[in-house]
Amino acid sequence: MVEAGRPALLMYCQHVLGMGHLVRSLALAESLAARFRVVFLNGGPVPHGVPRPSGIDFIDLPPLGFDAAGHLVSRDRRRSAERALDRRRELILTTFHRLRPRAVVVELFPFGRKKFASELLPLFEAVHAAGPERPLLVTSLRDILVTGRRDQERHDRLACTLANRFLDAVLVHADPRFARLEDTFHPAERLCVPVHYTGFVTARPAPVPSPAYRLVVSAGGGLVGVGLFHAAVEAHALLFERTGLRTLLVAGPFLPENDWLALRENARGRAGLELRRAVPNLEAELARATVSVSQCGYNAALEILRTRVRALVVPFSEGSEDEQRVRARRLERLGAVRVLEPERADGPTLAAEVQALLDFTPDPVALDMDGAAHTAELLETLLATPEGSRTLDHGMA
Repeated sequence: MVEAGRPALLMYCQHVLGMGHLVRSLALAESLAARFRVVFLNGGPVPHGVPRPSGIDFIDLPPLGFDAAGHLVSRDRRRSAERALDRRRELILTTFHRLRPRAVVVELFPFGRKKFASELLPLFEAVHAAGPERPLLVTSLRDILVTGRRDQERHDRLACTLANRFLDAVLVHADPRFARLEDTFHPAERLCVPVHYTGFVTARPAPVPSPAYRLVVSAGGGLVGVGLFHAAVEAHALLFERTGLRTLLVAGPFLPENDWLALRENARGRAGLELRRAVPNLEAELARATVSVSQCGYNAALEILRTRVRALVVPFSEGSEDEQRVRARRLERLGAVRVLEPERADGPTLAAEVQALLDFTPDPVALDMDGAAHTAELLETLLATPEGSRTLDHGMA
C-alpha cells in the first residue's frame, strides 16, 4: 500500500451519535490529501448524501455507534458489537502494517472514545513498536470536551497518562481565544504533550447570505433531536399565524424511522411547514434563512457564525453531555446567539423565543476558521521536526 510521492497518512474517525466528528474529519482529510496520501478508517455509518472527498482511500470498519442512552451498539445487524470490535481491531492493525504511514491521526482518543480503547491502544502500541522511524502519532480534538462524567477525575487522569505515553502532539481544532484545552480538561498530573491550536475546521467556503422569510430547524444527524422537532412543529403553528414565518425542518439521516413517521404525522396539514430528511447544504439553507433553531454542536456553531443568521440554540445536554451547553453559553456571551435550555423547549416557549429573535442582531465574531489548511501545514512541519523538538506551541501547565 506504499506509493511514491506523497507521504502516507492514516486517519481514524469514529462518530457515535451525530455527524459532527465525521464532517470535521472529512474536511480535514480533504485538506490533507493535497499533501499526503490519506487512508481514512471510518468507524460509523455514512449517511446518504454525505459526500466522500475524492483522492482519499476509505476503509469502512464494521460500523459501531451509541444509542440514545450512550450504549455501544452495532450498526450492522450481521454482527454484535463484540464481534465488530474484534474485526475492526484486525482491520486497523492490518491496514497500519501494510500502509506504513508517516503519520497517524486519531480523532478524540484518549480524551474521549474510551469504549474503543480495545482497538486503539493496539494501534498506539504498533506505532511505538515501529522503531526509530516510527510514524508521528497525534490526536485530533474539537474545541470543547465533555466534563460531566461521574468519573471525570479518573477519566482525565487516564487520558493524560495515555497521552503522555503515546502522543507526539494534540491538535485542538479551535481558536484559543474562544476555547483552550485546559478549560475542559483538568488532569491532576501535567500534560507534557505539545498542544497546537489549528483554528476551527469548516468544510467549504461560506455561502453568500440571501435571506428569505423562513425559519430553519435542525439537530445535526437527528438521533437526539426528536423532542426539539416536535416542539418546533407546535411552535410553527403559532408563529405562522402571528407572523407568516414559514418553517423548513431538516430532520437528519439518523432520526429513527419511527420518530420520522410520527413527526410527519404531527406535521400533516400544517400550512407553511416543510419537512425534509436532509438537504444538500444546510449552511446554504441557513444563509437564506431569517432565523435558525438548532442544537449547538461544533458544526452547527460554525455554520451560525459564518452565515450570521439570527440563531436560537437549544443545546443537547442529556446525561454527561455538557459540551454543547458550554459552547452555547460562550457564543451567547459573544452576542452571537440566544440560548434556550432544552427542558424549556416546548411549543409555546419556542414560538415566543423565535418571535423575539426576529428583533435580534447577532454581533460579528472574528475567529480563525482556516483550521483544515492549518492542520495540513502543521503536520508537515511536525514531520520535518526532529523528535523531542516538536514544541511549536505550549503544552498545558
